[in-house]
Amino acid sequence: MSAVASGSLWRVRDFRRYAGADAISKLGSEVSLVALPLTAALTLHASPFQVGLLTAAEMVAFLLVGLPAGAWVDRMRRRPVLVAADVVRALALLSIPAAGVLGVLGLPQMYAVALLNGLCTVFFDVAHQSYLPAIVGREDLARGHGTLAANQSLAQLAGPGIGGWLVQALTAPIAVVADALSYAGSALLLLGVRADEKPDDRDARGGGRLWTEIAEGLSFVAGQPVLRRVAAVGALMMLSFGLWSATVPLYLVREVGTSPGTYGMLLSAGAVGGVAGAWLAPRIAGRLGRGRAMYASAWAATVCTAPLALTAAGPRLLILPVALAASGVATTVFSVAQGAYRQSICPPHLLGRLSATMRFLMWGAMPLGGLLAGTLGQLAGVRVAFWAACGFYTLAHLPVLIAPRIREVA
Repeated sequence: MSAVASGSLWRVRDFRRYAGADAISKLGSEVSLVALPLTAALTLHASPFQVGLLTAAEMVAFLLVGLPAGAWVDRMRRRPVLVAADVVRALALLSIPAAGVLGVLGLPQMYAVALLNGLCTVFFDVAHQSYLPAIVGREDLARGHGTLAANQSLAQLAGPGIGGWLVQALTAPIAVVADALSYAGSALLLLGVRADEKPDDRDARGGGRLWTEIAEGLSFVAGQPVLRRVAAVGALMMLSFGLWSATVPLYLVREVGTSPGTYGMLLSAGAVGGVAGAWLAPRIAGRLGRGRAMYASAWAATVCTAPLALTAAGPRLLILPVALAASGVATTVFSVAQGAYRQSICPPHLLGRLSATMRFLMWGAMPLGGLLAGTLGQLAGVRVAFWAACGFYTLAHLPVLIAPRIREVA
């Protein structure tokens, strides 16, 4: 039964559990987004290159197993993959505060946890997006993606502030406990989801068709001009996010002199726009169509992110949350519109591979951004690395802006 007919997606029991698991997991991840780099920077006194390497370690799995993960997930039921990934991530993260309490925490363990966490995240993300059509149906994908985007924005609103406060009050390694508990809670909720979804019969047989199946996913994306441009935007966004994740904590805490609590609050304030964008996105896509919504939001994101590079100590510190809030509206509208579009045109048996291919093309750039941030920070200074992150962020939507035909997409 369509959730539209019943009036609200929240009346669907499986969706409540699915979206609830997503919400608490994302909240914990946003806490770790503050706690992990600050653990390296403040507790372990890591250099800019070492912080950049930590960011790269967490995301390199998208390059290493991003493509085969989609083919593997398409052969399996998604729920067990989601639960297993959550459990492993929870246990891996708990090792950080445990080692901190025992006084044996070091950067090698941080890198190992980041690698394992990233590997689980690849499988979780591919299975998570592929599971949504089985829960809400294709007619409600825009609303479903809007809810997930709202979860992300609310997590970005609350998570960094909570993370900064926990780091300041309890130390950075102990703050990581919040993320571990969020993964455990997510696993418990997902165990209660009963959506009827089955792997495709052709894929379930397994065998030697892995690379053929991977090629199917790549070919599907390559044959869709809109998806190619969306993937290019995503790659530039993740490259800038890799730079951002490794650079901004060092820039704001070491260069500008903000406290961990203030740093977290600045990031949280910037997420206000994402909350508004998640509410507006389905309405804008419904009024303008997905293509025009993508094109208009790409222009808005470019304009709104341009002032970020002017962020500095004093009154100019307010530029960061204001610019992030404004751009958050636009980038969330873009994300929801493109997510609903790509799942609406994809055959069901390719959903996992589509998700994995897009994640590979997009998120595979993030570890490169982390390495670039570390190298620039070490050789030219953290301020230069911060400017580079802002520059890439501002130019990320150009592949869509130079393709006005995207406005014609239904």
